[in-house]
Amino acid sequence: MQKKNMVILQSGGPSAAINSSLAGAITRAMASDQIGTIYGAINGLQGFLEQRLISITDQARTTKDLELLASTPSHALGTARYKLPKDKPEVFEKILSILEAYNIGYFFFIGGNDSMDSIARLNVFFREKGLDIKAIGIPKTVDNDLAVTDHSPGFGSAAKFVAISTAETYLDTIVYPIPAVTIIEIMGRNAGWLTASSVLARKTGIKAPHLVYLPEVSFDPDAFVRDVATLVEQEKQIVIAASEGIRLADGSYLAETGAEVDAFGHKTLGGVANTLEAIVKKHITVDKLKTRAIQLNSLQRSAGHIASATDITEAYQCGYRAVEAALQGVTDVMITIQRVSDEPYLTYYAQSSLAGIANVEQKIPLEWITPSGNDVTEEVVRYLAPLIRGEVTEKMVNGLPVFFRFDWAKTVPPSK
Repeated sequence: MQKKNMVILQSGGPSAAINSSLAGAITRAMASDQIGTIYGAINGLQGFLEQRLISITDQARTTKDLELLASTPSHALGTARYKLPKDKPEVFEKILSILEAYNIGYFFFIGGNDSMDSIARLNVFFREKGLDIKAIGIPKTVDNDLAVTDHSPGFGSAAKFVAISTAETYLDTIVYPIPAVTIIEIMGRNAGWLTASSVLARKTGIKAPHLVYLPEVSFDPDAFVRDVATLVEQEKQIVIAASEGIRLADGSYLAETGAEVDAFGHKTLGGVANTLEAIVKKHITVDKLKTRAIQLNSLQRSAGHIASATDITEAYQCGYRAVEAALQGVTDVMITIQRVSDEPYLTYYAQSSLAGIANVEQKIPLEWITPSGNDVTEEVVRYLAPLIRGEVTEKMVNGLPVFFRFDWAKTVPPSK
């Protein structure tokens, strides 16, 4: 059998676990006698179209390289927010010409919702052309909003960072005798999973977060003021966790920054914590009240120093099993994680059609949000708790982590 080459891409926002998926895929591919050269596209689909491909086969040669890659956060191959155009067939033809030039028969995309949409559309194109190209999605999103899979690699590590940051923020706040309201802004446009993970801080024995606001339910400013006023009187110092995507009753985001949108039509968000702080300052008249707005921002995505071992392991397995599936002739699927039980935590890996995943968002079930809309139920805690477990041992030199880096400048010409 003539060997076909493989290409793998990374897309969307960074995470602490995406390179572990990459390492898993590379490991399985290197062990196969069906795969020749393993290529990596620099900056996702955009880089692929610009033919910026490196030879992973040449740059990640040893087990040590792959172990270091697996513990390195963010995109080792880079990323780009590139949307496949619907009205430009020449773009698909260009993709095909590059695949043929590099003799590629295996195509893997690590990413979230938008990435799964891209690979689903490519699979349709390949079928229409009668091409035998195995194209599979490998899940990754800190937002945890991919459908069908129980959870997504990248989320557990980000959730761990959010939970610990919430706990440490509270400990920082309560040392002063004055009343205080601290608001932590957490990622989550339409799904509040990351913000909900802040409640895991309570498992350390603290009360924070005292209030939790999610995009799944509408935000009532008047109720917010009443809740804050009551809690400040009771607790003196309180911490609030708020999703960047919380919305008013009319469906508008509380903190849209303007009309600017990204390549996928998503409005730019930011400033929820500042907006809520302004509301507190205006309406809460407690003497000497101290307020603070904190944006975790990109810190919550690539915190490899505090990654979840469960997350890193599952990410690796998703990459490994994606290549395994392709070698068995499977295509047009995403690898998913299915949960059997919370305690003990048991899961298995499956393959799910991209048609049921692309452009579908998994949100927190409404029954997991309290009737008041400002907290979550114990079901959320049981769901989240296993995902943050375990620590990752990073290689350190002089107190700093060692990262794996591909040489992006060493692009390679077509194989034929």
